[in-house]
Amino acid sequence: MEISYYNIKIAIFSLTIIFVLRWAWRILNYVWFKPKKLEKCLRQQGFKGNSYKLLYGDMKEMKKMSEEAMSKPVNFSHDLIWPRISPFIQKAITKYGKNCFVWLGPKPAVLITEPELIREVLTKNYIYHKATSSPLSKLAIGGIASYEEDKWATHRRILNPAFHLDKLKYMLPAFKLTISDLLNKWEKVVSKEGSEIDVWLYLQTLTSDAISRTAFGSNYEEGRKIFELQKELIKILSEMSRSIYIPGWRFLPTKKNKRMMQIVNELRTLIVGIINKRMRMIEVGETHDDLLGILLASNLQEIQQHGHKKFGMSIDEVIEECKLFYFAGQETTSTLLVWTMILLCKYPIWQERAREEVLQVFGSDELDYDKLNQLKVVTMIFNEVLRLYPSAYVINRMVNTETKLGNLCLPSGVQLILPTILLHHDTEIWGDDAMEFNPERFSEGISKATKGQVVFFPFSWGPRICIGQNFATLEAKMAMAMILKHYAFELSPSYAHAPHPLLLQPQYGAQLIMYKL
Repeated sequence: MEISYYNIKIAIFSLTIIFVLRWAWRILNYVWFKPKKLEKCLRQQGFKGNSYKLLYGDMKEMKKMSEEAMSKPVNFSHDLIWPRISPFIQKAITKYGKNCFVWLGPKPAVLITEPELIREVLTKNYIYHKATSSPLSKLAIGGIASYEEDKWATHRRILNPAFHLDKLKYMLPAFKLTISDLLNKWEKVVSKEGSEIDVWLYLQTLTSDAISRTAFGSNYEEGRKIFELQKELIKILSEMSRSIYIPGWRFLPTKKNKRMMQIVNELRTLIVGIINKRMRMIEVGETHDDLLGILLASNLQEIQQHGHKKFGMSIDEVIEECKLFYFAGQETTSTLLVWTMILLCKYPIWQERAREEVLQVFGSDELDYDKLNQLKVVTMIFNEVLRLYPSAYVINRMVNTETKLGNLCLPSGVQLILPTILLHHDTEIWGDDAMEFNPERFSEGISKATKGQVVFFPFSWGPRICIGQNFATLEAKMAMAMILKHYAFELSPSYAHAPHPLLLQPQYGAQLIMYKL
């Protein structure tokens, strides 16, 4: 029996209608029905927030308030940090209280501030996955930071050997060489009477040089191109993150999109060149104790142990870990150092205490690992700086299935915001002087200061605590010790206090007056 042309047209038309209706329902469900259902569920559990606005949610107001906040500096007062870096969430808390939610486009994000709930979220990483704003974020920060469950566990296992303390000890000479380069540069620009310099620029160079040497065995000049490209990429992605993400938009040939993909390709080419060079060295029996060498050796051991390449990292995955080395290794340490120097300017008594300790512990001796661990005052100062100026000032997690959290029943599709900085600044936790710089609160260690609660987590907490925490603090200790031995410093009148939402960097730099000792 022949099928008539008319019947074929009817069938095609019907299938087209079904296809269009199906996609129309998906779009409507994504931008309206699901958000309204989630909103109803959250309100029934006592959460408050703005009513959902089609597609954009609170994003337009967030962008407007953020741009306004960043348009000018603020007085040097720690309680002004949060309104500057996250003005919309601060406004939501003021209006609705801590049990509130905000709209990140069509997805609601719930604020979680109770320490026990935070402990549960950060402990159960197999339930609460990391939330990414869009696929764009993975272009800059991929690797282990973006993986979950088995893949995360595999990468963590392969990476762990590179960050063991016994391996980090061998990186101290590289740290010392890098910091000596910095001091030599200052020697040329700082006069006997004192000179104003923007230490932020120098500290970024310092930590970029350190990660180049310790990760890849190269110096800053060889790794500078990677650093500059990543910095430009982060800036582009940061600007794009303030707008609603539209799937597929990054593939349109706009000027910004083309530059973004050009950077991604250049980064890949540069890092592949470094990896291939190192692999050739390994093949002829050369070994290296830098991060890349240890990573490649650990990866090879994982593959040999299981007898198949699928059990190790692919070349693309190694590239992503290298990009993460550069980003996290450079940004975290430079931010910690710059706020430490700024705060030691504002509180000179602590600068003197730290310098006295450094001179007492080291004198004219070499800086070694055991002696660095004797710097109790410097450690207290770092903890207090991280409390007041944590670069990871919020932690985001995602609920992918209906989940019970304490007395809450969280539906699938809800994001969680763990506001690190709010807990770090909470007077109920830290006392009436919570907004003051007082390293003495850490004199008996972190556990005593926090009373065993999860209220201090500058490097996150639980199984997914930052793998590079010891790397960052060891580098920062050595840098601070060497700087304190050779220089005293104070704030310049030209310094403008302006913590930026991008990892809490100083937006207008850090102008200090440096004095040779």
